[in-house]
Amino acid sequence: MIMSGWQIYNASPILPFLFPSWATLGGWLGGGIAWHFAAMWVLFCAGLVYLIYGIASGHLRRDIAPVGPRSVARDLFAALRFRLAHSPGHYNAVQRLLYAGVLLVAVFTVLTGLSIWKPVQLGWLTWLFGGYDLARRIHFACMALIVGFLVIHIALVLIVPRTLWHMIAGGRLKPDAQNPEIVP
Repeated sequence: MIMSGWQIYNASPILPFLFPSWATLGGWLGGGIAWHFAAMWVLFCAGLVYLIYGIASGHLRRDIAPVGPRSVARDLFAALRFRLAHSPGHYNAVQRLLYAGVLLVAVFTVLTGLSIWKPVQLGWLTWLFGGYDLARRIHFACMALIVGFLVIHIALVLIVPRTLWHMIAGGRLKPDAQNPEIVP
């Protein structure tokens, strides 16, 4: 989605730069749009399944729902001092805030994407975002936030690589002799 979106962006940039061709997908505007819409449906369906599962299982309420500002400040301060304990399967307050935030950004990305895809048919939605041009800028900003989230997420996985399998396979890890702090 991101690389095809950059191809679409390059056809009509809103900022004074273009993305390099090696970072885009589609080769031209029509190809970028085709890839973007193909990926859009796959990610939309996956997101819908995630939301349904998250609500039905209680995962969103139990694991993602943000906690109070004091907990966020405490965990953020501990993280900045590299003293934040981490156990896979348990989200600290900062993680909860960021995961909830990226889910909200994803919703805005879908809504602004719909408003710029069908500005006439969904004129009321385009109007809610301040018109086509502003909806396009919001869509771009949401993409930048998602890219930032992904970069930070990947960097943190590289710092704590034992969390990678848990993120891919899901579920809760059991404690073992090497990692006794992991709580089921």
